[in-house]
Amino acid sequence: MTLDSATDCPGWLRGFAAKAPRMPVPAPLRPPANGARAAAVLILFGEGPDGPDLLLLQRADTLRKHAGQPAFPGGGIDPDDDGPVGAALREAAEETGVDPSGVSVLATMPEMYIAHSGYRVTPVVGWWREPSAVDATDPGEVASVARVPLSELTDPANRLRVRAPSGHLGPAFRVRGMLVWGFTGGLLHAVLEAGGWDRPWDTTRIEDLPDEAIYLARGE
Repeated sequence: MTLDSATDCPGWLRGFAAKAPRMPVPAPLRPPANGARAAAVLILFGEGPDGPDLLLLQRADTLRKHAGQPAFPGGGIDPDDDGPVGAALREAAEETGVDPSGVSVLATMPEMYIAHSGYRVTPVVGWWREPSAVDATDPGEVASVARVPLSELTDPANRLRVRAPSGHLGPAFRVRGMLVWGFTGGLLHAVLEAGGWDRPWDTTRIEDLPDEAIYLARGE
């Protein structure tokens, strides 16, 4: 599937769209040579009543993997998907009701590896040129859907780091009643930095990952 021109988006997004294909992947997120299932997520930028925003969802608590976790729309790449772009658009439509015909696909980012679930994930960058109504279209998979303004994501009051039971520290966000952490929190942090939208925040603000999030992540 071909990509749309980076000029098919507002000026504030063009710099990130140009950088996205060449963004460095940290060593812990580099995929293995084989043995991982291919997946894709859609990083969908739009412009809402509160300015530029991103589409996020919260997964249902009953899922076998990544239960209860906020995430970008996405999932495994099926044989009929025509690669990561097709998979990201299909999953977004199935999970949130996004109309793919209103999305301009600007770039794909390098693959990243989620060791916990064994997926090698390609982030797909989209511009929502014709927004459609969104909702949790499949309650069995998605608990809620939100268009989160970049102004909220970059607000220092909404930024923190969370400590996993292993001791690992990772960036996190408290927005729209969600704690965005893990792979999605790290990817979102990288996107904001690369886009030049990040604002200084207190990196010494550290909280332990809530017990509920730990239990859901372990499938307990």
